[in-house]
Amino acid sequence: MKLEKIPRIQHIHSDNFFLLAGPCAIEGEEMALRITEKVVEITNKLEIPYVFKGSFKKANRSRIDSFTGIGDEKALKILRKVSETFDIPTITDIHQVSDAKMAAEYVDILQIPAFLVRQTDLVVAAAETGKVVNLKKGQFMSPESMKHAVTKVTDCNNSQVMVTDRGTMFGYQDMIVDFRGIPTMREFAPTVLDVTHSLQQPNQSSGVTGGRPDMIETIARAGIVNHVDGLFIETHFDPANAKSDGANMLDIRYLENLLSNLVAIRKTINKL
Repeated sequence: MKLEKIPRIQHIHSDNFFLLAGPCAIEGEEMALRITEKVVEITNKLEIPYVFKGSFKKANRSRIDSFTGIGDEKALKILRKVSETFDIPTITDIHQVSDAKMAAEYVDILQIPAFLVRQTDLVVAAAETGKVVNLKKGQFMSPESMKHAVTKVTDCNNSQVMVTDRGTMFGYQDMIVDFRGIPTMREFAPTVLDVTHSLQQPNQSSGVTGGRPDMIETIARAGIVNHVDGLFIETHFDPANAKSDGANMLDIRYLENLLSNLVAIRKTINKL
């Protein structure tokens, strides 16, 4: 990833991967600042360029009573406070055209969810803000087809685009990462591996998505070995009680050890 494409981390010289990390959803100011403080401490120590991730609202829910957010403006203001407090860029996902302009006032990177990445109006609206756009590969799409999503952004005179792989549907209730897709997508744009979402187990009979957090390091290691530019990891101090995607999030207690191992792998790979 060309760091000059992401505001306020271009000054960091690092051969490391960059990291998009934070809670699935903004649950409140205290939790967002607490998580950010811990991740900043770790990433500064390991010289990993860091972008705070938090959804200001959640639109893709399994059940009507699932948590969707604390209020759009309230959550977006928290994202701005995170950015200003720690001097780091932030990313949030958008779900409808009107979200693009609104969220662009508060964050540095607009993320298009995997289910919506073929929605031309949404992608164009994000691109036209001039912000960096992160396109999550649809679970139903091939790596090759993401070239067209990238082109929608660049055709809007916005070259600030990256792609994130979050796995491919394997049957009804599992996700699989095809690591052959990483070099393919890196030909189009800087490529991120969404480690935690690729370990989701959706469509459970309870209406609550499951996950395999025990496999986080396995997937992350494979991504680093295959030269991903960045990693996407959702993390929380109490995943079991998180309001969204707790089943596949990483307990923040394990983040430093995980990232230390991944940095060591990246340093080895860089010498080859």
